[in-house]
Amino acid sequence: MRTPYITKIALLAAGLLAAAVSPAAQAQESHIGHLTGHADAGKPLYNRYCWGCHGPHGDGNGENAQYLNPMPRNFVAATFKCRSTATGTLPTDEDLYDAITRGLVNSGMPSWVELTDQQRADLVAYIKTYSPRWKSEGPGQAISVPAEPKLDLDSIKRGKEVFTKNECFKCHGEQGRGDGPAAGGLTDNNNQPIHPFDFESGERFKCGTTNADIYKIFMTGLDGTPMPSFADVIKPAEAWDLVHYLRTLQVNRKGPELKLWESTKEGAEIVKENKASRGTPTGSGTD
Repeated sequence: MRTPYITKIALLAAGLLAAAVSPAAQAQESHIGHLTGHADAGKPLYNRYCWGCHGPHGDGNGENAQYLNPMPRNFVAATFKCRSTATGTLPTDEDLYDAITRGLVNSGMPSWVELTDQQRADLVAYIKTYSPRWKSEGPGQAISVPAEPKLDLDSIKRGKEVFTKNECFKCHGEQGRGDGPAAGGLTDNNNQPIHPFDFESGERFKCGTTNADIYKIFMTGLDGTPMPSFADVIKPAEAWDLVHYLRTLQVNRKGPELKLWESTKEGAEIVKENKASRGTPTGSGTD
């Protein structure tokens, strides 16, 4: 006699559980590791630290926005450059948390590492309340990043071929200085001029510093910029080869890739020639 009643209770509990993990519910919270961020706790933090640039409505029209290039992120549009997710999808909570922690080089967005881990998680939760996309879609699935293969000369040479085959030089230039033939006319989704990354003078990428971070840029693209995703164009092994080659263009970084490349006659001559022909680049690494 009690079975139907128990069944109803079980179904109700299941329904409540499903609602608790729906995109709409998730939009009011963030989940980063063991941390759970809450939008109500993030609001006063946003008003204190973020309002001036991103604006009271989260649309990137704060009182300081007129002085900034690139413009502050529009959280209503929810188009984010730095993501671990496929192009066109929303970033994960971890992606937003990392951007707040790291800051975005060559922009007005500083690192907020002085805030506590919990405060940054709360900010992520609040930022997500500005766009209805978080309620209807939820974040994309983080891409798989395979283990980096062993660095060798063949990988660097193959990466150079990938760079040429996919015409990366059209924006980034033959020497990776951001001075390619298409560089001067590039704009972002705010119709602001944007410059390709200058590998020679730039030591830090906008979305991180590791080789895995560079790999993710290739495979996810930088949404809102002319930098597309190459996930449908190059294979994972080719992406890693390209990472190794691009590191050789960072002649001021003195990383293991450059050291290995300069140990060869071919590589040493190319690096020497590139240094000798250094001029004023079009790009300043602001992509």
